[in-house]
Amino acid sequence: MIHPKVIKKQRILFVSFLVLILVTAFVSAGIGYSSLSFDRLIPTLLGDGSFKEEFVLFSIRLPRIIITLLAGMALALSGAILQGITRNDLADPGIIGINSGAGVAIALFFLFFPIDPGSFIYLLPIVAFLGALLTAFLIYIFSYNREVGLQPVRLVLIGVGFSMALSGLMIVLISSADTKKVDFIANWLAGNIWGADWPFILALLPWLIVLVPFTMYRANRLNLLGLSEPAAIGVGVSIEKERIAFLMVAVALAAAAVSVTGGIAFIGLMAPHIAKSLVGPRHQLFLPIAILLGGWLLLLADTVGRNILEPSGIPTGIVVSLIGAPYFMYLLLKKS
Repeated sequence: MIHPKVIKKQRILFVSFLVLILVTAFVSAGIGYSSLSFDRLIPTLLGDGSFKEEFVLFSIRLPRIIITLLAGMALALSGAILQGITRNDLADPGIIGINSGAGVAIALFFLFFPIDPGSFIYLLPIVAFLGALLTAFLIYIFSYNREVGLQPVRLVLIGVGFSMALSGLMIVLISSADTKKVDFIANWLAGNIWGADWPFILALLPWLIVLVPFTMYRANRLNLLGLSEPAAIGVGVSIEKERIAFLMVAVALAAAAVSVTGGIAFIGLMAPHIAKSLVGPRHQLFLPIAILLGGWLLLLADTVGRNILEPSGIPTGIVVSLIGAPYFMYLLLKKS
């Protein structure tokens, strides 16, 4: 039984973060290399803008805003799931190597396979998913012990090792590629939002439409997986089956996100933690807050990054890392 005050607080926070996202999106749409007057945003959105205003808003700003929101939401939910199934607060798709696995798969696909411009956008999330799934499977196998089950600390350490090894493999791949393709992979590694166009939204959105409701529907299973293994088994949870199902969901969300945003870490670490501190550890309560927080954090990082150094700006992944790395160290010291 969840106390009514907690539910009320969660609803207030949910609405507050929605408003915060709208405000940040409004500011993000108006500022940049080609600035758009704030008093012209609403008229332009309603179809009453000049050609330049409509081009800047609908072809440049709006797709990027939506992509960063969706990707941040996907990464936050992926991180929350990984923390739930591993019972480790340091789990994050970027830290434990899942994003790197997706990146290697994308790099191999981009460098060595014939690319059809019409299907490339929609194949990217699938290619990234396969690479991330293989990486997650290997990390899971190396972290699992038959006698004690999954070892959360071991999983993070092995994941970090995989992340470093796969990043090294990406550098090897870059060294054998031509200049144009090297630029693409380098931008991906830096977390530079490169898929900022409407087709990329259509490639990412279906994954969220399916997997977010699925996760929310089974949120109580995540609560049970957070218990000790004997307790979870005692209430009838098939631990390995549930872990594998949720792991695939987490991998799919992270892979779909990074396939269009590049290698972005720490969103999946920070958003669930902040949400838990606000409304408590029950997944049905903090997951909606974490999803909104993840979207807002990535949108804010992208808005700041592209306006610090004009016209090229700073890659969003670097801005997120500047915030997330100290936060990760804080959590690491707190747990030790």
